[in-house]
Amino acid sequence: MRVLVVEHLTLDGVVQGPGRADEDTRDGFAHGGWATARSDERLGAAMGARMGGEFAWLFGRRSYDGMLSHWNATGGPFRDGLNGPVKYVATSAPESDLTWPNTVRLGDDVPAAVAELRRRPGGTLVVMGSAELVRSLLPHGLVDELFLMIHPVVLGTGRQLFAGTAAPADLTLVDTEVTPAGVVLATYRPAAGPPSDTGA
Repeated sequence: MRVLVVEHLTLDGVVQGPGRADEDTRDGFAHGGWATARSDERLGAAMGARMGGEFAWLFGRRSYDGMLSHWNATGGPFRDGLNGPVKYVATSAPESDLTWPNTVRLGDDVPAAVAELRRRPGGTLVVMGSAELVRSLLPHGLVDELFLMIHPVVLGTGRQLFAGTAAPADLTLVDTEVTPAGVVLATYRPAAGPPSDTGA
């Protein structure tokens, strides 16, 4: 299985709370919902095209709880898209309940568990949100593709996708598109060579 990271982010790299005001208010973040104004049909179609076929979800605990709680309460087609596939969840609280359907808890060694899943033939593991999980996978070479929806917004505050990444990553831009709303859809894959490190 390949690992596909799908993220909304701002020009300054923020991924916190893109969907709604109360999605993630940690550290007093007050800009929740910043991605909704530019989330149009073209953006949705691009996401759907990359997630077509056989896939499973790969979530950190906060994203798992937040997305499933919200969409099971709201209803609509995205609820079925979350409930139906298998959901692998990285959590540091093994005693807590993972209540939504088709959920599998990853072991204590998350990179090792994801590496084992990647060895399975076919299909895609889709990571959405879960920035801390993404940062834990990148240094181990466990991300096969990043689909980044870069919104023309600068917030100046909020949790960033790559902040605190333990190792440099050298990526290759393999596809790009701009939606009518001005969102840059950029697809990256790991470069063939070793990560560059200028010491800067």
